[in-house]
Amino acid sequence: MISRLRETYRRLRLGTRLALGMGVLSLVVFAVVGTALTTYMRDYLDRQLGEQMKLVQIAQSKDAQTHGTVQQKPYYGWFTAVYDLSDGTAVLRKPADVPADTAALAAAAQTLPDVTSAHTLRNASIDGQGTYKLRACEVEPGVVLVTAAPMEDLQNTMRQLITVQVVAFALALLGLVVSGRAVLRRGLRPFSDMAHTARGITSHNLTGSARLAVRAGGGRGGPEVEELRTAFNTMLEHIDDSLAVRTEAEQRLRRFVADASHELRTPLMSVRGYADLFQYAAANEPEEREKHLARLRAEAARMGVLLDDLLLLARLDAGEVEAPLRLVDADLVELAREAADAFRAGRPDHALSVTAGPDPVRLRLDPLRIRQVLDNLLTNAAVHTPPGTKVCLDVSVAGGTAQVRVTDSGPGIPAADQERVFDRFYRVDKARSRDRGGSGLGLAVARSLVRAHGGTVELTSRPGSTAFTIRMPLARTD
Repeated sequence: MISRLRETYRRLRLGTRLALGMGVLSLVVFAVVGTALTTYMRDYLDRQLGEQMKLVQIAQSKDAQTHGTVQQKPYYGWFTAVYDLSDGTAVLRKPADVPADTAALAAAAQTLPDVTSAHTLRNASIDGQGTYKLRACEVEPGVVLVTAAPMEDLQNTMRQLITVQVVAFALALLGLVVSGRAVLRRGLRPFSDMAHTARGITSHNLTGSARLAVRAGGGRGGPEVEELRTAFNTMLEHIDDSLAVRTEAEQRLRRFVADASHELRTPLMSVRGYADLFQYAAANEPEEREKHLARLRAEAARMGVLLDDLLLLARLDAGEVEAPLRLVDADLVELAREAADAFRAGRPDHALSVTAGPDPVRLRLDPLRIRQVLDNLLTNAAVHTPPGTKVCLDVSVAGGTAQVRVTDSGPGIPAADQERVFDRFYRVDKARSRDRGGSGLGLAVARSLVRAHGGTVELTSRPGSTAFTIRMPLARTD
């Protein structure tokens, strides 16, 4: 039974449980207050009755001294008796106004202390009459006056007081629980709103969305609830940001897998085709074998470069403990001139000028990877511009950073494409870039390598001028 009640209590709403708890606490307070008030009132009325009996006995004692018995009638329902004490035995003087059962009165007379002006007070039950308060006092030596006052009025008063308290406390308790439940429900409404918001989140489909279209609103509930609401909404903002990052990452991963599959499929198909041609030439046209074998090697090399770039990007994205960099102290100007010499040898149809200061620019970097970045940027300038286009390579130091700028005077990059040129497998001119051997990974690799060195790559382009600017800190450490 107790476990069932406990389980039922646990299933109640928080507002109801708080209201019940407040009701139980109020009931305990009412019980303590009611008990204290009842006890105080009973003692007060009992003392008042004792004082009243004392005043009555003062007059009755004079009457008993004069007439031997009490001639003056007491209050209605009261009893008065005069006893003679002899050897501890009480003998009633007559006539006397006493009930049929006088044992209680005689006992009160017999137990009177043997002290001058002493008196006794006791409660006793008299057969056929009810409960009485008895007061015994000595009138003269050996003579005792006993007065009995009914306690029915006192008991009725106490019963009425208890009844009034129970009714008043019950009504107050009921009103407190009802009004407290309403107040608590209003006070807990912000929590209910947040719970409703949380249920909305659980029912929200997060598969294809990067935003949660729910927030805990309202300005009710006080500072504590407002702090909780702010923390709740801040948590939702963090979830939104995480979902946005996750959605963007998933979309980029899908694009990356699709583009990588497409890029790898082309050389694989070429390898398969040239392998068939090589097999046919080996059997029928031996003089064609070397040509088909060279094409096989070229496609395999192209596939190897593509896979190397993909592996490098994967390692950079993973943030491995051992980064794919071998940092040494190197001169950035010397690396730029080496890249320029290689560019002039491979791209004689593009005029390249190099601008650098007389002093070397020493940095802590990976020469092989920075050279790869410069080669990628210079190759990109050559691939996407017509023959005869001027290309400039500038190296400078400004504001505590080393800057390398690759500029060409080609047609420029459309504004719609400038934000995506660093995406993997993205090409401004897809058909021409593939025909010229571009994989769409050069700029992505360049940006990732520069970031691995703690630098940045920026693009500015307009018709007639396109510039890629690399900035790296001079104080580069491991």
